[in-house]
Amino acid sequence: MNLAYIDPGSGSILIQVLLASAIGGIAIFWTKIKSLFVRKKPDTPTQPDNPSDPE
Repeated sequence: MNLAYIDPGSGSILIQVLLASAIGGIAIFWTKIKSLFVRKKPDTPTQPDNPSDPE
């Protein structure tokens, strides 16, 4: 008995489900994945509203 036989139609559906799941997971967590590879800009100190005003 061959219980592990997958015909071509079932195999293509299985591949489609796996690819859709992977792409959906990437789409949902895209900002978190992107933040791993993008360097954050350093914070620059804020300047006063009126630079000519001595305090």
